[in-house]
Amino acid sequence: MNVPEQTTNSYTADCKFGKIFAILHGGSFRNVTVGSIIALALPDGDMTDFSHRVEQVSISGIREVFEAAGEDAINLGLGQPDFPTPEHARQGAIDAIQAGKADGYTSNKGTETLREAISEKHTRDNDLDVDPEDIIATSGGSEALHLVMEAHVDAGEEVIFPDPGFVSYDALTHLAGGTPKPVPLRDDLTLDPATVEDAITEDTALFVVNSPANPTGAVQSPEDMREFARIADEHDVLCCSDEVYEHIVFEGEHRSPAEFGDNVVVVNACSKTYSMTGWRLGWVTGSTERVERMLRVHQYAQACASAPAQYAAEAALTGPQDPVDAMVTAFEERRDVVLDGFEDMGLDCPTPKGAFYAMPKVPDGWVDEVIDRGVVVVPGNAFGEHGEGYARISYATGMDELKEAIEIMDAATQAVR
Repeated sequence: MNVPEQTTNSYTADCKFGKIFAILHGGSFRNVTVGSIIALALPDGDMTDFSHRVEQVSISGIREVFEAAGEDAINLGLGQPDFPTPEHARQGAIDAIQAGKADGYTSNKGTETLREAISEKHTRDNDLDVDPEDIIATSGGSEALHLVMEAHVDAGEEVIFPDPGFVSYDALTHLAGGTPKPVPLRDDLTLDPATVEDAITEDTALFVVNSPANPTGAVQSPEDMREFARIADEHDVLCCSDEVYEHIVFEGEHRSPAEFGDNVVVVNACSKTYSMTGWRLGWVTGSTERVERMLRVHQYAQACASAPAQYAAEAALTGPQDPVDAMVTAFEERRDVVLDGFEDMGLDCPTPKGAFYAMPKVPDGWVDEVIDRGVVVVPGNAFGEHGEGYARISYATGMDELKEAIEIMDAATQAVR
């Protein structure tokens, strides 16, 4: 390759293109990749650009509220129980650690004994026959949702989910390259199957059902769940059933759409039922074909769920369930106190039948006024545009703090009217 000296000097004068020229002219390609040449050819700054998918996602509005609150604020924004993890679950992890069982990787899907415990739980609680081989233990319910999206959503395909709804549905849809399609709720804040069916197009990949629901506390009826299963089967669209609050039900009953149809994947976790949010242990189950595809994502993104957490979860699922019953009883008592408080304030609030959230309609300026007075609540629009005019209140806090917060919310209500 013969290049005039002047050309050589001009190339060399430009740092990046001089390096490219040196590589090509020198004829030495050892340790040189196409990527390294392209990187040198791109203008400054281009290699630090970010994916379109991640640019569609922002930090949760819930976190922004927490950061804006004072250190001494009463926090009614947390989405986690205020109870300790049951002692037998903790001991399960301790025993495994001391026995040397938790030092290495487990199977990608999770330990066989944990998956057997999850299978038995589905038989006991949902009357479902779930093969332990069709279960993947995940790093919390959030990873389980991520696996569902990544394995089933192609670029541009639509994901239907409730609005207001759990913030991860929108974000995970974007990260999978999909198109979020939020749909509004009924007046009682449940999701109408007819609304979901009307929203389905030829581009729909899946729809999400969440019952009991975050942020509303709504519980879908068995008839609704049967309809969701029918819709999934008839339209050949996957139903993703998020059931992490399954056991925190005060009125009605929890039923899974997986009881009524086959085109369903179920996401669940120990986080809420056993107050194990920090342990990060959830699971996803579905047909063998779906689980195999989700496993492809899980094995590269996560390898396996934390081994100590798996043994804790197994102990939680197979051990005494009394701590769960006691927690649910306490949440129901708190819910009633909150609803009475809202009634005294003159705020309309659909009765939450599960989870540990209430979502009252609030006047303009209410959320800011409440936060300024030292109580953390989350504006409804953090959960979608149809949450505008609402606020989410978590009553996962002690009764004394809750009553104090109600007094402060009452004063704030009078101030903005």
